[in-house]
Formats: sequence, C-alpha cells, structure tokens
Amino acid sequence: MRASETVGRGVREQEPPTFGDEERRTGRIAARLVEEIASGGLDLPLPGSGSTWVRWERLRDLAREDLSLARLAEGHTDAIAILSELGGWTPEPASVWGVWAAHPPGTPLIADKTGGRWRLHGAKPFCSGARVCTHALVSADVAGGERRLFAIRTDGTKPRPGTWASAGMAASDTLTVHFDGVGAEPVGRPGDYVGRPGFHHGGAGVAACWFGGALAVARPLAARAGRDEADAHLLSAFGAVDRELYAAGSVLRRASREIDDHPLDRSSAAVRAARVRAVVADTCTRVLRRTGEALGAGPLAGDVVYARATADLCVYIRQHHAERDLAELGTLVASGTWMSGADDY
Repeated sequence: MRASETVGRGVREQEPPTFGDEERRTGRIAARLVEEIASGGLDLPLPGSGSTWVRWERLRDLAREDLSLARLAEGHTDAIAILSELGGWTPEPASVWGVWAAHPPGTPLIADKTGGRWRLHGAKPFCSGARVCTHALVSADVAGGERRLFAIRTDGTKPRPGTWASAGMAASDTLTVHFDGVGAEPVGRPGDYVGRPGFHHGGAGVAACWFGGALAVARPLAARAGRDEADAHLLSAFGAVDRELYAAGSVLRRASREIDDHPLDRSSAAVRAARVRAVVADTCTRVLRRTGEALGAGPLAGDVVYARATADLCVYIRQHHAERDLAELGTLVASGTWMSGADDY
C-alpha cells in the first residue's frame, strides 16, 4: 500500500471533530450580551455626542474580554446609533439588535413592496448574532438598482447552521440568514445608510474593537516580559508590541476628539475612518506576528483564552481589506489640497 493511501485511510478513520464546546461558548456569549443590554451596560454615548471616546473605551474593554462579545455589542450599539441618526423604530426595552449590511458577490437580498408593505426575499451572509438578535437593520436591493436599509423583527428569519467555517469569531454566531417574505420597515431613504457621517464614525468604532482584541493577544507576552527571567529577545518583542499599541491607542483617541468636534462633516469622516482602520488593522497584524514569534506554539496549544483571542482577531481584522482599502484611502487624500492639509499630521 502506498504511503499516501495509508495517510488518507488514517484521516478517514479518525473521529470527526466536535464543536459542542464552541456551541456552549456561543450560548454563553449570547447570554452575556443580553445581560449587558438589560443592565444598561450598552447604553453608550452616540458617536459625535461629545463622549465618543467613552463609547469606544467600552467597546475596547469588551473586546479585551472576548472579541465575539464585542462584535455583537458593536452591532447592537451601532444599530441604536443608526436609528437615532436616520429615524425609524424606537428600540423596545431589552431588544437585541444587529446590523446585517454585508453585500459580498452572489445572490442579493431583494426588497419589494406589495400591498403597501415591504418584504425581504433571499439570503444575507455574515449576519452576526443570527440566533440571538430580536431585531436587525438589514440592507437590501430595491427596484431601480438602489440599496436601502430596513428594520426587521428576526422571528421570521431562518438562520442556516453550518455557514461559518472558521474557529475564529465562531461565538459571534455569524451565519447566513434566509428571508422568505419577512416584513420590513424602511429606515431613511435609499442611500442614506452609507451617505451619513455616522457610517464612517461606526467604521472607526469597529477599529476600537480590533484594538481591544490586540490588547488581549498581547496580554501573555506582557506577563512573560514582567518576569525576571525574560531575555533581551522577548523584551525587544514586547517593546515593539507596546510601541504599536501606544500608537494605535493615540490614533483612536485623536479620532474620537475629531468626531466630537466635527460630527456632521462627512468628507473628513470618510478620510478619518479609513486612516484609523488602516492604522489599527496594521497594528493588530504586527501584534499577532510579534507575540506569536516571541511566545512560540506553547500558549497556542495550552492557553485557550490566548488561542481564541488570536483566532478571533485574525478573522475580525479581515473586515479591513488591506491593499484595496489603502487604495481607497489614497484616492480620498490624493487631491490638490493634500499639501495644504499638513496640519492633519
């Protein structure tokens, strides 16, 4: 028998992996989210209200605890901010909201109006909190090629289990959701969701979650660096990580102040969000690499909190699209006024 056949047979005969623990973790995270909402822990200042850093600080701290929890909290609080900015439904007490607005290539989610009532048909991928959210803001295509935001109750939706393959961010319960005539109420006019300044403020707020995730990943390196036996190589790695985190934290704090100073300036909001996301995503990448190289495989194999934080962060920062988003940033700032804007730096 050839070696390749032996290996193949051995793989087939192994017990299939079980995900019961991840399912329990998903349940724990959902319960934790509901607890935070019920206790008022997610009654955060709105972006641009004068306390944007307080809002981001809370998201950062939740991310340092668990990135999947922070992802759900960010979605809930973003939905509340959108409803405040665009009008629409008044959130019911203890309701749990998500923002389901991804539009990857494929079959679009369609909204049509029949008998004076809007209904949604199709499927929407990347719906975080698919089984815990009681309500969601959902973007869908309408006649004429426009895209519009709708508020829904989720009791008529059908989350599809098994549509999230990665171990990273698994507890955020991010699934593809099917809609078969689900009733919907429009929020704002077509284009309002992405056309408002708050769209970019919310995008920068996601980076606060990434930042908290990077702090969680760096925690075991910081602990080891504080021991007497830490060598120069480990201390150098920790010094580099501290430099990156300090820079990213400073960028976030400055951005929060600028948002509070100019909450309705959409053009500056777009540039700011692109810069913040680029800086923080790059910091996360560097922290993941430096920490992983300094600590080796041991913590990944033996420290479940660190291993999950690493897996979660690797997935979450892929909301930043690397070179594509940098090209968009370059397009935004590459104008005749760039040199006169040196005060930005």
